[in-house]
Amino acid sequence: MTLELQNITKRVGAITHIKETSLRLEPGHFNVLLGETGAGKTSLIKLMAGLDRVSSGKILMNGEDVTRQSPQKRNIALVHQFFMNYPHWTVYDNIASPLRVAGMAKSEIQGRVEEAADILQLRPMLKRYPHELSGGQQQRTALARAIAKESKAVFLDEPLANLDYKLREELREQLPELFAGRGAVVVYATSEPEEALLLGGWTALMHDGRVTQFGPTAEIYRAPQDLLSAQVFSNPPINRAEITKTADRAYLDDTVNWPLTGDAAALPDGTYQVAIRPDYVTPTPPDVDAVKLAGTVQVTELSGSKSSIQFLMGPDHWVSLAYGIHPRAAGEEHVFYMDPSKCYYFAPDGQRVA
Repeated sequence: MTLELQNITKRVGAITHIKETSLRLEPGHFNVLLGETGAGKTSLIKLMAGLDRVSSGKILMNGEDVTRQSPQKRNIALVHQFFMNYPHWTVYDNIASPLRVAGMAKSEIQGRVEEAADILQLRPMLKRYPHELSGGQQQRTALARAIAKESKAVFLDEPLANLDYKLREELREQLPELFAGRGAVVVYATSEPEEALLLGGWTALMHDGRVTQFGPTAEIYRAPQDLLSAQVFSNPPINRAEITKTADRAYLDDTVNWPLTGDAAALPDGTYQVAIRPDYVTPTPPDVDAVKLAGTVQVTELSGSKSSIQFLMGPDHWVSLAYGIHPRAAGEEHVFYMDPSKCYYFAPDGQRVA
């Protein structure tokens, strides 16, 4: 089973919701759509699922053109972030509903429902109604329905967003296992870069209705092809500033500079953008050779085992993210330490050059 988008677009009046997009999604791993709210993730899922019509282009499932087919004929399953269960039906009936619509034999329905319930640990709840379930159990019911249906494609639109932290962590760990070996293309939408990394598979980075980069999740995290992709795949936001490259050194200003190596050293002299993830800007000296940055603290957030410190460095707003408790008072001047080996360098047009 493959799901292929060929130059699809979605326009409503003069507004383009999905810019020309081509993707080939495979089974065997999660296909993650990552982007902030409003990036176009849900709009793209609706097009793939057949809930909305494309304005141009084609959608193929296993090579068959399904662009004009209904969701029922495409044999898809969709799980929302909201708990979409029929309130007057039991858990058993909710899981069985698409199988009954398909006219399946009662014995086969029972077998599929019980198998899915066992996988999602819902067997003791099969006679309960949605209002008798916790949020996590309600979402498990929706996932069980998708598994029992044995769909060709499963679309998970931020399915864990409305669960508490513990349930979210628990289900996130289980999701890849739930759909492993089922032959379905699984598409998972999220606005959280960390969630994309935890799910693995392949990720499509989305911004303003277009895919900026698509590939193996860990690979595109380590090697964003442009500044926009680096920004999409970073939370807190990736730090960036303008530098001048002269000979084999990068100059942030008259007092801050560092030596360049490899591809960065080979770049022509000129102006570039440097970007570095907040994890590699620390409030205490690291074990590597670091560049000292002077900044004015704006906000410090201490959460559990990490400290997030926002600071101004000239005109640029940067963030330091480090393990440990590092209280810094707003308005104070402090020195931060940047690991230059973790820097990305981008040309004026935004393309990564080193």
